[in-house]
Amino acid sequence: MSDYQAKVRSALDAAVAAIGGEPREGQIEMAEAVANALADRHHLLVQAGTGTGKSLAYLVPALVHGKKVLVATATLALQRQLVERDLPRIKPALEKELGRELSFAVYKGIGNYLCLQKMNSEISDPDGELLLEIGALEKDAKKLRAWAEKPGSSGDRDDAPEVDRRVWFANSVSGRECVGADECAFGSRCFSANAKTKARAADVVVTNHTLLAIEIVDSHPILPERDAIILDEAHEFMDRTTQAVTEEMSAGRVERAAKMAKKHFPGKVSDAFAKAADAFAEAITDFAGDVRSDPALNGRLADLPAQLEAPIRKVKESSQAVVAEINKDSEVMDPDSMAERVRVKGAASEVMQTAQKMLRPGSTQVLWFDPTFSTLHLAPLAVSAVLRENLLTQAPVIATSATLSVGKSFDSIARAIGFLAAESSSSNEEGQTPFDTSNGEVDPSNVQMLDVGSPFDFANQGMLYLPKHLPEPGRDGPTKEALTELGELIEAAGGRTLALFSSWRGVELADAHLRSVLAELKIPIITQKRGDSVGALVERFAKEPTSILLGTISLWQGIDVPGPACTLVAIDRIPFPRPDEPVMSARAALADESGGSGFMQVSLPRAALLLAQGTGRLIRSVDDRGVVAILDSRIVTKRYGSILLNSMPPFWRTSDGAVIKDSLKRLHKEFSEQDL
Repeated sequence: MSDYQAKVRSALDAAVAAIGGEPREGQIEMAEAVANALADRHHLLVQAGTGTGKSLAYLVPALVHGKKVLVATATLALQRQLVERDLPRIKPALEKELGRELSFAVYKGIGNYLCLQKMNSEISDPDGELLLEIGALEKDAKKLRAWAEKPGSSGDRDDAPEVDRRVWFANSVSGRECVGADECAFGSRCFSANAKTKARAADVVVTNHTLLAIEIVDSHPILPERDAIILDEAHEFMDRTTQAVTEEMSAGRVERAAKMAKKHFPGKVSDAFAKAADAFAEAITDFAGDVRSDPALNGRLADLPAQLEAPIRKVKESSQAVVAEINKDSEVMDPDSMAERVRVKGAASEVMQTAQKMLRPGSTQVLWFDPTFSTLHLAPLAVSAVLRENLLTQAPVIATSATLSVGKSFDSIARAIGFLAAESSSSNEEGQTPFDTSNGEVDPSNVQMLDVGSPFDFANQGMLYLPKHLPEPGRDGPTKEALTELGELIEAAGGRTLALFSSWRGVELADAHLRSVLAELKIPIITQKRGDSVGALVERFAKEPTSILLGTISLWQGIDVPGPACTLVAIDRIPFPRPDEPVMSARAALADESGGSGFMQVSLPRAALLLAQGTGRLIRSVDDRGVVAILDSRIVTKRYGSILLNSMPPFWRTSDGAVIKDSLKRLHKEFSEQDL
């Protein structure tokens, strides 16, 4: 064992003791693997099941390593856990162990912080004027200003008082619309700039997948320099990257930029932009009407619709003229006017660049229209090549999650992130050209893949119910038989159920059915609605031990409710991507066209990872017990079912409903007696 590895092991012991934990075999194995990756500068894919304590397993080696490490998470919940709980708790113990001060910081995008210049500008803009038009928002605006002026205020949206999103939007700016701290009258007090300064000096910087993805794809530095990157919740990174670089074009976005231009740069050029914005708004509204009346037009578009091409071209040309006009104007201005000019240029530039891309969608991009919000979208078909070139050659990447493997293989996620080239089937493929690392770059294919398991005894703590007798689910949501089975399971469990659905239609049908069949039982039913805060729903579910929570995709991941409040996790169907989901269907079609299988290479891996996440909601501690019920008979009747089952925790399995319901009744009785 090297000195560094010995230091890591000793520091891990100190950190675990600091949080009152116990040494865990998987955690030690993972920490040693992370230490090796950091020391030898190779990549690591590590699956660490629930209960491993993976946060400490990567934070401790990173801090012992002594170089700057960036941790990127998918969810705000994990980001908060790291900076508000894990790092503060282990910092004193590790400082004593290592004999030096340690620092950490969180870094978010500019739009997550209040803009003092915009808030205090004497020049009003369309965002601020909207608040004046909606008088009810004035109270929120005053509340936000009072908070911003408090000494020590972070200006961070997550710390701010709850206000209408339009109030926040009126007092914040995007990265393109920011004048920059050096040019801004409020530069020395800028919340975003001060957070960035703190992050530059920190040993560990915690950020989100989206910011990292934008930096990688644009090849433009946003985040502080680092010697290594840790991707937590790595199973989501490809989707987050795709979302981050997806272009969106809506009437509202174009009209906002045009209004800003007309207000601050009145004249023929701005008038032409406003006219083009109005024409585009009319054209996209008409197209949305056509789509609603003709479902065949819905979803992915092979080409830009002819009726939108001319209006988008006018938007591109007129926004381009606005940007050129601003660039010509070299008149010295006061700070407020300077900031407004930057904002107008930023908004017009974004619209111009999006319009340019919409007019020339390449063969490696997916174009689609969302009629609900009348918005055009353009996304890359794949991101693995750009991740391989711009992320995996720069520094060691440790990618971790509780769910990374599909059917016990890491190949799917390794290809998605770029560790494996698309045509490779293993990281050591014979004949592969060696990567030149003489210039200090890291070899993308030099990756270790490791599964450290979980400390939980899934076979004894949980049961997996696979009812063969249910009909296969259709497109219209859960079948009557599945809803009946769900009601009987919930009644046996006395509530205590997290029911996960793959569509809003499923949630609505289940809500109606359960309110009818459970009407005489004192079981609170909590039903997720569009726009609901997931955190508030889960908090209520955890506090009411016999309640049931019904929800869709946002509840499949990141929900942590240990104890008797969640003894049954019911899943309505295998979560295959919808046939009309544009990006996934395009990726599957490309795989088919290339001689592969879109189902096996795209749809099945996606479903397997999401199913593993959903079933992972049941056992959250060594004392938890319960049942996962998958109300989709295809998992036992189809050949691909074994791949799905091998991607999930190894629960004891049965198709005998009587056995399952008896077990749930016993658990409910036991927990009810404990509550007395």
